[in-house]
Amino acid sequence: MLADLATPAVLGGLALGYALGSIPFGLIFTRFAGLGDVRAIGSGNIGATNVLRTGRKGLAAATLLGDALKGTAAVLIARQLGGEGPALAAGLGAFLGHLFPVWLGFKGGKGVATFIGVLLAFSPPALAAFAVIWLGLAFALKYSSLAALAASAATPLVLWALGAPTQAVLFLLLGVLLWWKHAPNIRRLAAGTEGRIGQKG
Repeated sequence: MLADLATPAVLGGLALGYALGSIPFGLIFTRFAGLGDVRAIGSGNIGATNVLRTGRKGLAAATLLGDALKGTAAVLIARQLGGEGPALAAGLGAFLGHLFPVWLGFKGGKGVATFIGVLLAFSPPALAAFAVIWLGLAFALKYSSLAALAASAATPLVLWALGAPTQAVLFLLLGVLLWWKHAPNIRRLAAGTEGRIGQKG
């Protein structure tokens, strides 16, 4: 079984995904904009939420788009070159690259945008379900992190219901990693100190 996963095509998909996923768009965009190192402000994260703390909404939107589309691109390229196995490996690689980029000492983002981008490549209907859950909870409770955690937890179930068990397993793994990276947010949610959407300070 493990030998089947360690084929050159699958390993190539994993490497391709990691290379694309490790591109730190938030860091690149803020530096080109003359704002310095985004890791020196706010949460120290390279993702769109922390980029937004610079006050530059356009840069935050560009970061969100870049972090999502690198996951989409990795899966689509790997699928075109090698089929579904390499595509699954590329999705995992892109997510790992975003969370643990070698260029930044393996200290990357929390993965929500890249999770979304990989999901877009595999299942637009599942992405639609993710969006509905995220938007509903974000609107009702005003917690972006809680909305993302709930939507990511539901994604494997949605994929399973849609008849895609292999993809469900992949997104179960991605979801576990996403929850692990959100451990500080989970602690703040439990303590009632997590920042709400639109909250300043």
